[in-house]
Amino acid sequence: MSYSEQEKVRREKLKKIIALGINPYPPELFSVSHLSTVIKENFESGKKVSVAGRIMSRRIQGKASFAELQDSEGKIQLYFNRDELCKSEDKSLYNEVYKKLLDIGDIIGVTGILFKTQVGEKTIQVEDFKILSKSIRPIPIPKTDSEGNIYDEFKDPELRYRQRYVDLILNPVVKKTFIKRTKITNSIRDFFNAKGYLEVETPVLQPIPGGAQARPFITHHNALDIPLYLRIANELYLKRLIVGGMDGVYEFSKDFRNEGMDKSHNPEFTVMELYVAYKDYFWMMETTEKLLDKICNDVNHSSKVIFANEEIDFKPPYPRVPIYEAIKKYTSFDISKMDIIELRKTAKKLGVETDESMGKGKIIDAIFGEKCEHHFIQPTFIIDYPKEMSPLTKQHRKEPKLTERFELIVNGSELANAYSELNDPIDQRARFEEQLELSKKGDDEAMFIDHDFLRALEYGMPPTSGIGIGIDRLTMLLTNNTSIQEVIFFPQMRPEKKIQLDKEEEEVLSFLNPNTKIDISEVRRKSSLSNKKWDLAIKNLRKKSLIEIKKENNTIFIISL
Repeated sequence: MSYSEQEKVRREKLKKIIALGINPYPPELFSVSHLSTVIKENFESGKKVSVAGRIMSRRIQGKASFAELQDSEGKIQLYFNRDELCKSEDKSLYNEVYKKLLDIGDIIGVTGILFKTQVGEKTIQVEDFKILSKSIRPIPIPKTDSEGNIYDEFKDPELRYRQRYVDLILNPVVKKTFIKRTKITNSIRDFFNAKGYLEVETPVLQPIPGGAQARPFITHHNALDIPLYLRIANELYLKRLIVGGMDGVYEFSKDFRNEGMDKSHNPEFTVMELYVAYKDYFWMMETTEKLLDKICNDVNHSSKVIFANEEIDFKPPYPRVPIYEAIKKYTSFDISKMDIIELRKTAKKLGVETDESMGKGKIIDAIFGEKCEHHFIQPTFIIDYPKEMSPLTKQHRKEPKLTERFELIVNGSELANAYSELNDPIDQRARFEEQLELSKKGDDEAMFIDHDFLRALEYGMPPTSGIGIGIDRLTMLLTNNTSIQEVIFFPQMRPEKKIQLDKEEEEVLSFLNPNTKIDISEVRRKSSLSNKKWDLAIKNLRKKSLIEIKKENNTIFIISL
């Protein structure tokens, strides 16, 4: 493995630390008395504290030095004075360890006394420190010039998602997003627990992928010698619990769908599903309004949120719009009485692509998705879907061709899907068989027949209403993030490219750090390459998109990508 020049230096420092009898990765605990935010909020000059965190900057001035320590809550200034730190004649802790062997990125534990500098900066005068973890890879700290311009910020999305650990270190706003995500799930739990609903867990590996229309991931269980699927939804298992006599159950479910990725889709995502006995979709609409209003106020202290320059108000009530009315309004076509042939023709006129595998449900869904959905910015319940779109939904009490289903659309995207649940086992079997026919025609998202679920329904399931709310999309809305990758700690990424390098190319790269520019003449001077080998190495590295050459103010810089 090749290392950059800085990595080599840090590994040498690591060896020297060990040679001094210091364990750079000690096993024992370090007792932290205060976090940086608590110190600043409740500052008491002269108070003794112990803190731990990562060194983010240093200013060494002879026998005194200032450093910035970052813990889980923020940053605090440290002041190192050689003679205060080293009371005896032996000054090696300061002169050797602190000055020469520590680096930005190292994690240390500090004990000291609080004081304010002449400019009023709340500071810890260090009485003792301990190395807790030596960083052997440099953190790509942004640079600020004399005019306050910031360079080399860690902002590239692909790098940020691949190296979320670095993203969290350098971009505090990212951590705030995930704190809000936890507040959202806690708010939901509080709401349901107060109603007496039970949080449960259901299988992730399922013999039949049911509960939604989606393409599953498949695996194989060796001991049982059977195929298994990563769940696309947990609906059918939760409804089994309602059959078993539970009045209200919910689950924060990791679901998996083998589909494309974009700003609103990740193959692994989180859904909260709730099922309550003796309720219908009208009750669920009212409950959803109350829940979302509570979440917004718990997280953002207001029912209003700003998302992509739009103000969205989650204060109830939300409009109820039948899906056929929405399609008629935004396409001028009344499709409510069309057969599949007429639907295909209408879709073609509207420029909506279809294929022979698509049934009525998928065609209607495609028309609504492409021509209508984006018009609904404020929270809106789209209601009364046709049967063909809703295989698990109870028939509408007034319109036999419709179902008692709603989707909550916010900012032009589905946030929730809910039904009056179908509890007629004979009707449910017929709906599953219709899905089987679609599967035979080539629809790889059609539902499987779950015979055990049908058996459960035959024992009798009370009237039930259920809902699924996308937690990732809800977090996006409440944190003003337009990409789902921003609200998932570790989103799915393409594999990193493994590029073959010759020794000359490796040598050039060894002097570079990712996304940090350096004067190309300095790299040329440090390398041992002949002019011919240097030119060839630079040419090949550019071809492989591993470096970039930039000219600024008559200086040529090389940047490792």
